[in-house]
Amino acid sequence: MFTHDLKPLVRRLLLAGAFSIGASACAFAQSASDTRIGVGTPVTKAELSKYFAIPPDGTGLPAGSGTPSEGRVVFMDNCAICHGDKLQGNPKPGFGGDRLIGGRGTLATNAPVKTVESYWPYATTLFDYVKRAMPFSAPGSLTDDQVYSVVAFILAQGHIIKPDATMNAKTLPKVQMPNRNGFVPDPRPELSLYH
Repeated sequence: MFTHDLKPLVRRLLLAGAFSIGASACAFAQSASDTRIGVGTPVTKAELSKYFAIPPDGTGLPAGSGTPSEGRVVFMDNCAICHGDKLQGNPKPGFGGDRLIGGRGTLATNAPVKTVESYWPYATTLFDYVKRAMPFSAPGSLTDDQVYSVVAFILAQGHIIKPDATMNAKTLPKVQMPNRNGFVPDPRPELSLYH
């Protein structure tokens, strides 16, 4: 009977002890984080520039330019193995790159074809994606001129820009993508918290 009455007291003591240890660990971690221990270096602007996102208005697009004819060479050397020499995609295992052109008017059908031409609302998003993620075997390895050129080539092959157009930080945001108006605003009110 006596041991049965001690169970609640022992539980309270164990809980108090655990709380005390946790509080001490938090206090130690806080004091340790306030102390500089000489590890690491400040991030430079050049290092930070590797991490970016280009919004639809083109803010942050780098200097440089490219044409579809220049882009054809870059594409054949770096992209065709996955996306096909005619941008038709490549279903081979290990090389399965998406189709990049065609598919206009298919998104509301039972067999939608999502391509740059049929789906992407902004040309700046294409630049951003190619710059950060392509080519698959060496993401981020293309120069800014090469990225502008590849983007120009893809857009010209999709009949979105003229075959002799030059893409750069001023012209790229002005490109009117075929499906720019095919998206609807997200009505969820909590999204306003992130703006």
